[in-house]
Amino acid sequence: MPSYGFLSSHPPTRCGLATFNSALAAHLTADGTRGGIVRMTDHGDDQRPAPGVVHTWSARTPAGWRDAATVLNSFDVAVIQHEYGIYPGADGEDVLPLLRRLTVPSIVVLHTVLRQPSARQKSLLEQIVATATMVVTMTDTARDRLLIGYDVPPEKVTVIPHGAADHVGAPADRRTRPHLLTWGLLGPGKGIEWSLRALARLQDLEPTPTYTVAGRTHPKVIEQQGEAYRSGLHRLGAQLGVAHAVDYQDIYHDQPTLGRLIRSADVVVLPYDSREQVTSGVLIEAVAAGVPVVATAFPHAVELLTGGPGLVVPHQNPTALATAVRRILIEPGLAHRLAGRVRPLAADLRWPAVAARYGTLAERLIAARPLTASAASA
Repeated sequence: MPSYGFLSSHPPTRCGLATFNSALAAHLTADGTRGGIVRMTDHGDDQRPAPGVVHTWSARTPAGWRDAATVLNSFDVAVIQHEYGIYPGADGEDVLPLLRRLTVPSIVVLHTVLRQPSARQKSLLEQIVATATMVVTMTDTARDRLLIGYDVPPEKVTVIPHGAADHVGAPADRRTRPHLLTWGLLGPGKGIEWSLRALARLQDLEPTPTYTVAGRTHPKVIEQQGEAYRSGLHRLGAQLGVAHAVDYQDIYHDQPTLGRLIRSADVVVLPYDSREQVTSGVLIEAVAAGVPVVATAFPHAVELLTGGPGLVVPHQNPTALATAVRRILIEPGLAHRLAGRVRPLAADLRWPAVAARYGTLAERLIAARPLTASAASA
């Protein structure tokens, strides 16, 4: 079995890439396969050593990519998570010399593909795809956007969905009132304010719904703005008269606790402002758990929910958001039908199946190396 070197932010850092990388690494090495994580950190990260981390690349270390590449080259294949803001340099450009220094096959996982990138962002991503052995997008939308908007070779791009934990068998917290749920790191753009306005429009229901907003404020938001966004939500809830119905859980839930929370929800609400988001781990987790979803029309939601296990509504439209939630709560059979549409998808979305696809891809890239070397020498 191949060994895997992973490059990413990683727990105890709390962000989507860290969570994704931790889960992927755990499942690819669950059978005892050798693996090691090169953890990317900045000055605000928790610097405590973490299990599985074999090297730390600090953003404060000049040319830290050299040592990181050396460590990754000690494995059979390098799996690299990419976001523009994770690596040092303008738009994270220091990942590019690292890729060029690798002597082992590399799989770069693109968490963001911008529809309107800056010239620098476009050039950088094109060079990353050119240098990587293979690039993974997590949705067809992201792949199409990459192939249409960027000059990249199509044969280098493959789609593997974002993985999800298996929460289907998790016990659910018992609730006596309809329960709406949003979770994940908070910050401007999360759209919670639209959910609060929607909740105010649902106060005629009997019993009235409750709404849980679970998650800490994003560390980078804390650095720049403190808790201004969360405080604004509390004020808005009071002004709307729904503060009593909203439970803000300012903690980072472990998987068992999160599983119970998801299973207790009647509707997962994703009111994001973004029109760019081509990958949402929260969306995948909700869908895989079989809970109906109401989401704004960000690209991943449009791709996964249209005709599927949820309802898509316009951005920044609390009336449409409330109408969709109301339908799921009171329209006979709708919640059951929406949940039923995920069953054919769920097995392919869970982490064991997703990790197996990465394993198959890695084995194919490793197997191709001698052929490539032979062809080059000929």
